[in-house]
Amino acid sequence: MATERGRIQISGFDPDRVTERESLSDWSDDSSTETMSRWKRAGVRFVHNYSAMFGVLIVVLMSLAAIFARPISIEGFTVQPFSLAPYDPETILYLDPSSDVGIYSAPTPDHPMGTDQNGRDLFSRVLIGGRYSISIGFIVVGLTASFGMVYGAIAGYYGGWVDEILMRIVDTIFAFPGLVLALVIVTMLGKGYWELILAFSLFGWAGYARIIRGEILQVKQQEYVTAAKALGAGDFSVIFRHIVPNAMAPLIVQASLSIGTVVIGVAALGFLGLGMPPGTAEWGTMLDSTRQTLIQGPGGSIPWWATVYPGGAIFLFVMSMNMIGDGVNDALDAQEVGNVRQGGG
Repeated sequence: MATERGRIQISGFDPDRVTERESLSDWSDDSSTETMSRWKRAGVRFVHNYSAMFGVLIVVLMSLAAIFARPISIEGFTVQPFSLAPYDPETILYLDPSSDVGIYSAPTPDHPMGTDQNGRDLFSRVLIGGRYSISIGFIVVGLTASFGMVYGAIAGYYGGWVDEILMRIVDTIFAFPGLVLALVIVTMLGKGYWELILAFSLFGWAGYARIIRGEILQVKQQEYVTAAKALGAGDFSVIFRHIVPNAMAPLIVQASLSIGTVVIGVAALGFLGLGMPPGTAEWGTMLDSTRQTLIQGPGGSIPWWATVYPGGAIFLFVMSMNMIGDGVNDALDAQEVGNVRQGGG
């Protein structure tokens, strides 16, 4: 009896269940739970969406083709030695005495996409062009989604005057079309790769901030958030460990759809002559340099390949990203998100 002195025994309480309890967040990826987490179920639904997986296949193939198009060297050290592109994108082929091609040569087995207005191999240039367009799309969305998530999370969680000030800034940004803002920034900074990334990133986060803020206004009312606060969790932990993971679904959908939008925007600026410097093998810039062929080609013929292949690359990539975005939206559907808000965890 002495050994039990001072100890309280609560009937019906099993202390082992404290260490084995499920996560507060129902979107947890805790493998110890008996039921498959919602993230896993979303992944299974996405994998079984054949149109989305086809889009993933196309995007992966186009990305790999861009990466392995020509060798990549960083400060004199070659990090990627392979070369899928048969020619350097800047090589003017008709200057080579052994070459039988000229300006706007039609597609042949040796040049499957023909040559451009300077006698350069279009197939090599389209492959290299993916490095600019695709990488800008992913980098811009990564930057804008990350900043927008933090910005919107702070606004939605604290509310009050903090939310009011932060959202008025967002409203000001939305007063101007995104492409116009990007155009103004590029005009001020000049043409270039990082200039384009900055132009689309500087204000592109506003949409993500509004989305995540709206979700957090609902999620922060759930009981598991109150429980986390009662257990002494700080604001940072509550926001980014318990609230944000349960509000991420709409942001992920928006991000997957926005990659294609950014690629179209970059191509649009390139077509207007405000993207990469002239002669760069970027899809929009290639269309700008050959747009006169849409009216009349040399000798009365129209070299359709000069615009069809760069434009087709843009279409194929953006369409594939839209298919992926639709698949992500179906996997993280409204009903599943609603279950999280109602059940909490």
